Amino acid sequence: MSNKILDVQGVTVSFDGFKVLDGLDFSINYGELRFLIGPNGAGKTTLLDIITGKTRPTSGKVAFDKHANVNRVPEQNRVHYGIGRKFQTPSIFSSLSVFQNLEAAIGFRSATGRLLQTLPSDQKDKIQEVLMLIGLHTDANKRAGTLSHGQKQWLEIGMILIQEPKLMLLDEPVAGMSRGERDRTGELLQKIGQNRSILVVEHDMVFVRQFATTVTVLHAGKLLCEGPVLD
Repeated sequence: MSNKILDVQGVTVSFDGFKVLDGLDFSINYGELRFLIGPNGAGKTTLLDIITGKTRPTSGKVAFDKHANVNRVPEQNRVHYGIGRKFQTPSIFSSLSVFQNLEAAIGFRSATGRLLQTLPSDQKDKIQEVLMLIGLHTDANKRAGTLSHGQKQWLEIGMILIQEPKLMLLDEPVAGMSRGERDRTGELLQKIGQNRSILVVEHDMVFVRQFATTVTVLHAGKLLCEGPVLD
């Protein structure tokens, strides 16, 4: 039985004849924290797009978990399969509290703050658990818009975690952070990576060297090299 949760097989993505990804083979194992690096234009964001279903490959296929080929599976369905994505800029509800943002992430509160139904006790416990994990338990009632940049990033990571993804895709999670926030983020990723697979796109090489175990390097849409970070 394969240990791969994600298997990108011979994927090419072309736009107007230009190959953004060129016959790419790439895989991640269950319970693995993987870092993806490469210059601008290497195809990193496009790789995330084909994993989530935002972009469909020109050729090749993407296998995820028990699904042999998800090429034609819509983006929202892949969320239900267990793929969660965080973009570089935090997407939170600034006018809601930290707790209410996590309520919204599991569908118990609308973006306008109107309660849709009574939150069950097990869901409250789940939110408290995530708050502790992301280090915002003392800020649960604080308006999300007043959080620091790093705290907003952690909140959005929590909003993905609350949905219990099998694979998390994080795009430059430490961009714009202070050194202390960056270190806390690395420690957070190592914690949450114990129970799920995580793919991190990152340009901060100090952060990569400090927290990565295995690194994949993309260049011109192809896998240039892959291995332990110290190599």
